[in-house]
Amino acid sequence: MGNNTQGKTILITREFSSGGVVFKKDNGKILWLIRKTAASELYPETHWMLAKGRIDDIDGDLPGPMASGKIKANEESLQKAALREVGEETGVEAKIVKKIETIMYSFTDTVRGKILKFVTFFLMEYIKDKPEGFDWETSEIAWLPFDEALETLSFRGEKSVLKKAKELL
Repeated sequence: MGNNTQGKTILITREFSSGGVVFKKDNGKILWLIRKTAASELYPETHWMLAKGRIDDIDGDLPGPMASGKIKANEESLQKAALREVGEETGVEAKIVKKIETIMYSFTDTVRGKILKFVTFFLMEYIKDKPEGFDWETSEIAWLPFDEALETLSFRGEKSVLKKAKELL
């Protein structure tokens, strides 16, 4: 897909991901799980986010056929990816309650250029902590009441997803 801006063609790459909004009941209160990204050379700024990631990867680095849209992902693939990403990025095991929605946003990757990202989010209920904890992409996780989780999230699109998750619950 290309955009023509003043004679220059800008390539836009589509990418498909899946993620989860995890809740747990704690003494009659509902808490929501969010994660803080770990700073890296490629992404030095940290952000509070929901757990999400590409549907599939090639060599853990490049988008696979479903993540790049060459093969259409089915519901099962979206759910598997969401559960995997929640497990990796937050260190918790959860079960899917229902689909929330698919959001779309764009960003510029320093290597791959302009990316148009589609992320399907699922409402998930906490089952248990994984013994290995969260992976290198995360520096911290937090279980927060709704208002605090909403205020802490870094991105408007994910705040909207959290609001919809609460409505579905």
